[in-house]
Amino acid sequence: MAFALMLVLEGLLPFLMPGAWRDAFRKLTEISDSQIRFIGLTSMLAGLLILYLVR
Repeated sequence: MAFALMLVLEGLLPFLMPGAWRDAFRKLTEISDSQIRFIGLTSMLAGLLILYLVR
């Protein structure tokens, strides 16, 4: 169920604003690996915090 919800949320931006999504994706390809890792770590920690608060 969580995976399905993630797919729905991930699909919202490309569906609603494809131009903005394309620009954001293009900018992501230009940043360094360490910045991408930091974004991933921050995203994971935010998800864990939300799970903790919900339970």
